[in-house]
Amino acid sequence: MTIIDQSTTVRAELLDSSVARERMPRILRSALVPSGFARCGLLSWRRVAGVLQIAHPFDEETISDSVVVDGLVSLVDAGVLSGQEQFESAAVGIIRTSAGTSADAWSAFYDNSIRELRCGASAFAPVHRRARSLVTGSSVLEVGSCFGFLALACAMDGFEVSACDISPGAVSLLSCASRRLGLPVDATVGDATALPYDDDSVDTVSLIHLLEHLDATGVKAALSEALRVARRRVVVAVPFEEEPSPHFGHRLRLTEKDLHLWASGVGHSGAEVFVDHGGWLILTP
Repeated sequence: MTIIDQSTTVRAELLDSSVARERMPRILRSALVPSGFARCGLLSWRRVAGVLQIAHPFDEETISDSVVVDGLVSLVDAGVLSGQEQFESAAVGIIRTSAGTSADAWSAFYDNSIRELRCGASAFAPVHRRARSLVTGSSVLEVGSCFGFLALACAMDGFEVSACDISPGAVSLLSCASRRLGLPVDATVGDATALPYDDDSVDTVSLIHLLEHLDATGVKAALSEALRVARRRVVVAVPFEEEPSPHFGHRLRLTEKDLHLWASGVGHSGAEVFVDHGGWLILTP
């Protein structure tokens, strides 16, 4: 979820439209709680003429996926922030204002987030660790890559890595990070239900915290596409929640039963379901 949940794609390109900006939160950076703002967890906020203003203390040393998510979830829990569009807009605004330039801000965000995921400081680190341990063969495709932290981690581990996401903005961010870090990741805009890859073209296909964003028809199509593209393994991870999180764009409340039903609805030669910080479904094409 990373921001947004690994798979909640930040539609960065939407934030460039004037219409979107008019209804989105205003973000500012301040080491202290500004006058007139109410403290809420890591962030502070106020409303002026109906417009939500959010202040954050993060800079290049402290900005990361985990602090942004933790801060914004506190605002959601307090009833201050609502909906996926507001959540993602606020997240991107916080990241962009954490340094003097947008490029420096995104670089710091990537560096700090990757470090936290690698060392275990991020709450999402166990999911990343398990996902990386399940990659088999020499090549991996991350579907619904969002920022692409998992794709970059797999490249660090020496795999041949591809990634796709439906958001051109997210793909652009991942491509820039890949070039800057010297980690080859072939990032492409693509829909999980119609993957732009040939049959049997990648050893492992991962769908990490993606399928909870789709309806039942979309889930079946995404699994079928992953099985078509994968030579050796499809790795699926989903969160188990009491209620789907609308700010993350989740549509389904999932249990182990759902994973077994998904497996029974597509053709494969083997399936395994288990629980580890959420649910996992491993399919053999």
